[in-house]
Amino acid sequence: MPAKAQIIMPFRAFAVGLSAISFAPLRCTKGYRLNPSCGRAVQTRFTFKSKLYFMKSLLLFFLFLMQLASSQVKITTWNLENFGKSKSDSVMVYIANKLKDTDIVALQEVVAGYGGAQAVAKLDALLDQTGSKWDYVVSEPTTGSSYKTERYAFLWKIARVRLVGKSWLEKKYAVEMDREPFLATFTYLQNEFTLVNFHAITKSKQPEREIKYFKLFPEEYPDLNLVFLGDFNCPQSHSVFTPLRKLGFDSVFKNQKTSLKKSCENGVCLASEFDNVWFDASVFKVVKKKVDLFYEDFESLDAAASVSDHIPLVVELDWVR
Repeated sequence: MPAKAQIIMPFRAFAVGLSAISFAPLRCTKGYRLNPSCGRAVQTRFTFKSKLYFMKSLLLFFLFLMQLASSQVKITTWNLENFGKSKSDSVMVYIANKLKDTDIVALQEVVAGYGGAQAVAKLDALLDQTGSKWDYVVSEPTTGSSYKTERYAFLWKIARVRLVGKSWLEKKYAVEMDREPFLATFTYLQNEFTLVNFHAITKSKQPEREIKYFKLFPEEYPDLNLVFLGDFNCPQSHSVFTPLRKLGFDSVFKNQKTSLKKSCENGVCLASEFDNVWFDASVFKVVKKKVDLFYEDFESLDAAASVSDHIPLVVELDWVR
């Protein structure tokens, strides 16, 4: 159904339902006098037909209003450090409970071996037990060196979003990027958007050498509404992001550290500004954002490190009307 029809239909149904109540008695008049012989028939028809239709129309109308109020999509990005290699059952349950309230999850650092894909499948099964049905897709191993290769993953609530077509590793830049990004297009309320899931090389290896190629993606994919997210190992203030900014992209988080220290110092537990989400400001607007300081649930950073050495970032995006 076209977007315009989605807006018009609930109002039309509501108006028709209202008219059924307001004008049904007039159908049984002759001139200006009430026709006694059909008074009961009108009352019966109003009670069992018009009133039922009105209630259905009213419900549709309010569901439409609720849909407008929740028109944004909630996305979480999380580097789950060696996911598929070092997570206990209790940690897996903890991760699922952290992610259950989002619509789409983008994971980085899923191990390349079979254990990585198996862990994502297990996480999907755990999320299915939290009250909503989920689905997932895992990338093939990236084509970098065997030491650096890994997988990416997306998980999503099937009642909220739908995967469009097939996801893919961006092979075009497989040489330039040790862990080429993983792309997937989703649709939400008939709005399509493409997530570019990425884990850059470490800071000491100069991740800007990889990030600079993102400025080419909007031209490569002019019909896609791109959202870049993941672990860039680079702060958003770095000049390598300037070309993206000139194209109209902006970062959701500013000056936000996302990796964990080895230990907290004077209450400061985060080390570096690595993870972020980049969106096209002409297409999207940020409704809400959240930095999940999950380590506060643990007695120490050592204990929190059993989950990850990065915190998850959450953003709710809406479309610019």
